[in-house]
Amino acid sequence: MKLASVSVGGVRRAGVVDETERTVSLLSVTVDDVVRGAPVEAGEVVSLDEVRLESPLSRFNRDVLCTGWNYWDHFEESAGKREGQDPASRPVRPTFFTKGPDTVIGPSDPIAFDPSLSQKWDYEAEIAMVVGRDGRSIPEEKALDHVFGFVVANDVSQRDLQRAHGGQWLKGKSLDATMPLGPWLTTLDEIDDLAGMRVQCEVNGVLLQDATSAQMAFTFAQIIAELSEGMTLRAGDVILTGTPSGVGNAREPQIFLNDGDVVVTRVSGLGELRNTVTLTDLASPDVKLAT
Repeated sequence: MKLASVSVGGVRRAGVVDETERTVSLLSVTVDDVVRGAPVEAGEVVSLDEVRLESPLSRFNRDVLCTGWNYWDHFEESAGKREGQDPASRPVRPTFFTKGPDTVIGPSDPIAFDPSLSQKWDYEAEIAMVVGRDGRSIPEEKALDHVFGFVVANDVSQRDLQRAHGGQWLKGKSLDATMPLGPWLTTLDEIDDLAGMRVQCEVNGVLLQDATSAQMAFTFAQIIAELSEGMTLRAGDVILTGTPSGVGNAREPQIFLNDGDVVVTRVSGLGELRNTVTLTDLASPDVKLAT
């Protein structure tokens, strides 16, 4: 099942997407409700082309949970380019950090861009997991029982901010309205091969990232098991699983996002995001942002 979030008459509702027919069957509840156990009863069917897709999830339990350095080619490409923050060796366990939920935008919303806050806006195509069942200290062999499904994400990062705050990544990952999520939530049973998902990112039509989930250093199940050790994961939690090589900060010459750039993020079987980097006054508390 592919669950989209659409706005109907100003009200956010879930819909079951039929990609072949290009339709969506509207539900009376939200995707957040379904992830937390609400029953699915499809109703009116409308054309997918007639609705605006929102971020599949909008009610977050906490920060978005994230996995760093989870593709070894990405870990290696950034060696010596972390401004003195290189680890001594490859991590033997997953690296975790979080980013604020106000980063989340929809699959076609503008990515906020404020060069007064950062000069190094980078793209990071990722697969995100959505937890569908609460659990703590989940064994690896049962980890996937706690996964509701997957979405496409782009962990747009501000590299100078990421390095400027004591080696902690939160600030350089948490500027408002900078993380596209969507286009819908694909349930686990729809994925034929968890190691065969192709992750890509294009900027202005140029393919800059291209990998498969088989290249991940730590599997989806390992991430769930490690993250949940002594820490309860709850239905609705979003977990990013890392980005492959090709990020702008590691390139020679470096490539950073700018106003007007079109960023396309896709994962085979999960869909595509298409977002435009848009000059935004994030320094002003009164500017309304996409959510």
